[in-house]
Amino acid sequence: MSREMCYRCFWPKALCWCPSIEAMTTRTKFVFLMHPKEYKQEKAATGRLTRLCLANSELHMGIAFDDHAEVQALIRDPGNFAVLLYPGADARNLSNGGLTPTELGRRQLVVFLLDATWAGARKMLRLSPSLQRLPRVVFTATSLSRYVIKQQPQPGCLSTLEATHETLLALEHSGLDRYPLPKQLLALFARMQDFQIRCATDPARPGYRRKPYSEPAQRTPLQGRSGARRNRFIPVP
Repeated sequence: MSREMCYRCFWPKALCWCPSIEAMTTRTKFVFLMHPKEYKQEKAATGRLTRLCLANSELHMGIAFDDHAEVQALIRDPGNFAVLLYPGADARNLSNGGLTPTELGRRQLVVFLLDATWAGARKMLRLSPSLQRLPRVVFTATSLSRYVIKQQPQPGCLSTLEATHETLLALEHSGLDRYPLPKQLLALFARMQDFQIRCATDPARPGYRRKPYSEPAQRTPLQGRSGARRNRFIPVP
């Protein structure tokens, strides 16, 4: 018999994260666009946990979003300043004042994030011209990825949760928002990974892992190898 699940955090009810999460209030709206494979198959999806930590956020599943009513309403709303967190030659660096409160005016900043593998994110962007037309933003990361249980293809790659954390740091630094609970996201990320590591190294479990995880900074980048594109965002150096 399958375990009873919590359909907010998508973890078994006995391990539910929800009671320990305080939804932070931010001026910025975060919109997570999650690839169906991420939504249905990825047990350690950080996008769901990040969504629960932000009161002013939404999560939508799909691949193409030009006909997605909720997404298009956010993009077209004149009271919003919609941007896409995605690397690009003309991307504005939030950490260096690439977007100012004066430019934002009275509009609400809406940050769209593609929650998928790199291959999946590229496909989502290719099939969504309305997202392609949005101004792009990036940040200068304060740390390398803390992802222990998954390998990054490049040293600068981050998970969705880490990218959101870095975005909030950059927004606060530039005077665009407040980051009321800066430790919560990373603490939740560490707790989730600690649980996964305990399960992986339990000799009583069929998937007993006999070799410990190495530190992320000690690993060789996996770019170009199958299964390596688990990342969501590469910040500028």
